[in-house]
Amino acid sequence: MEADFVIVGAGSAGCAMAYRLSEAGASVLVIEHGGTDAGPFIQMPAALSYPMNMARYDWGYRSEPEPRLNNRRLACPRGKVVGGSSSINGMVYVRGHAMDFDHWADTGATGWGYADVLPYFKRMEHWHDGGHGGDPDWRGSDGPLHVMRGPRDNPLFEAFVKAGEEAGYQRTGDYNGRKQEGFGPMDQTVWKGRRWSAANAYLHPALKRGNCELLRAFARRVVIEDGRAVGVEVDHKGRRRVIRARREVVLAASSLNSPKLLMLSGIGPGAHLAEHGLPVVADRPGVGANLQDHLELYIQMAASQPITLYKHWNLVSKAMIGAQWLFAKRGLGASNQFESAAFIRSRAGVPYPDIQYHFLPIAVRYDGQAAPEGHGFQAHVGPMRSASRGSVTLKSSDPSVAPVIRFNYMSDPQDWEDFRTCIRLTREIFAQPAFAPFVRHEIQPGAAVQTDAELDAFVAEHAESAYHPCGTCRMGRTDDARAVVDPTGRVIGVDRLRVADSSIFPRITNGNLNAPSIMVGEKMSDHLLGRTPLPPSNDAPWVHPDWRTAQR
Repeated sequence: MEADFVIVGAGSAGCAMAYRLSEAGASVLVIEHGGTDAGPFIQMPAALSYPMNMARYDWGYRSEPEPRLNNRRLACPRGKVVGGSSSINGMVYVRGHAMDFDHWADTGATGWGYADVLPYFKRMEHWHDGGHGGDPDWRGSDGPLHVMRGPRDNPLFEAFVKAGEEAGYQRTGDYNGRKQEGFGPMDQTVWKGRRWSAANAYLHPALKRGNCELLRAFARRVVIEDGRAVGVEVDHKGRRRVIRARREVVLAASSLNSPKLLMLSGIGPGAHLAEHGLPVVADRPGVGANLQDHLELYIQMAASQPITLYKHWNLVSKAMIGAQWLFAKRGLGASNQFESAAFIRSRAGVPYPDIQYHFLPIAVRYDGQAAPEGHGFQAHVGPMRSASRGSVTLKSSDPSVAPVIRFNYMSDPQDWEDFRTCIRLTREIFAQPAFAPFVRHEIQPGAAVQTDAELDAFVAEHAESAYHPCGTCRMGRTDDARAVVDPTGRVIGVDRLRVADSSIFPRITNGNLNAPSIMVGEKMSDHLLGRTPLPPSNDAPWVHPDWRTAQR
């Protein structure tokens, strides 16, 4: 049981690395605790609320009580299945803004500026614009990851974009191209009616090669001898064994499990490890620190016409949609229903968008509960760059015990101002003429909720995680005491051990994290193979010419 590269985690980055490393002729063994990704709950895009709430596919993590959110413990789903969180996510595809990556480079992640990462985004993509306009020169055309747009048949999708224009914002034909800022169609990782997860795009093709293997096992710790990672200790079929790596061990186990595994292996804050009786191999205080996430609200409106997806919120309709999908991979089941989006700036003086919208033509929660008012629609909205930081720590030295997850949401005073701005800007969009034929009244927060104090109380009670945790093994310079990995993913202070997943993000990106997580796997595989990175791109992104003085 050994290979050149042993990867822990068959998630977004792990699958991409397995594909690229095996393609280059190296032998790869991927360790994954979760089970198969076969079956309609995962493969049918419209069924997305099911796997996210199923213990079979989810690690079932919850945050510690969040003091500023009325001590609520928030759900923190992570995929425990082949494909990882790309098999249970909302399939929304957002690269992030160019300035996100330039910020990474400026803070010590040399070689990860936008010019450096854009070629990898292009390499991984096979983009289908579906006649909605876009920036083909900025997109990839032959990568493993199919990216497309939904049909956008429901009139509410265009009403959302039109309302944005009426409110004075720009339209964008492709927020993953030159111009993120504005209102327009949303990209999704769906292909031929199926969820196009990292498993479908990368891992299943890699496993057809003779040099890539998937091992269903529970990783307990990295085995380190004389300062070098030599393998991974796992529980496999009731036995404990060590899977050995001839070249390197790579952790791609998520921003919650990668820092946990490092700490169980003796890499992390020395005092914390000693508390749990763990020997200190490398004292890295940054392991588990710098935890970030996107928090969001749903602003829900009751609809005055029966045109929303609520008309399908019954067993007969769901059965018909399921049958149509099962036999033809077509119809409402073949889209995640997130088909319009927007990225805007909260105020003048902010150089690039810091608010994201997902628009949905039904009023429903992530757990699949529809609003009691029946027909409605909603915009998911939240600030993109909160200064609040949390942590992942050990509850126990027993690997089977879940980590302690403290997000520390809303701990920065600016967060409250940003959320109030999000709510008020969203109400302004829903009040535009484009929505006049469709709006009956506001369901949530409700028209009576107006003052700062009332809005703050609403946020404290109703804000939910957008499920974008990252940053807990921050990438930076080797002389940065708070950095965990260097810009090639190497764990500072340990040889032959790397981390490659969303935990290495120095700062959270603008939007959903699946695309940049896969990009990390793509780029890291070149570092693992000792290849010269792809040549940097010269494409210059669009920035609002009046950003210093205008909010829109």
